[in-house]
Amino acid sequence: MQYLKKFLVEEDGPTAVEYAVMLAAIVMVCIAAIAAVGTRTNALFENATTEMQNHGM
Repeated sequence: MQYLKKFLVEEDGPTAVEYAVMLAAIVMVCIAAIAAVGTRTNALFENATTEMQNHGM
């Protein structure tokens, strides 16, 4: 019980939680950015394929 009280009073516990929350937010932003870039790249290649098929290549 003393360990739990000491952990809650010290600054290390909340700091670790804050870093974990920031890391989770950064990871979510990175995943969203990668998904957006992937979708746009896929659309670009599909458009290029359609154009090449329309011109008989």
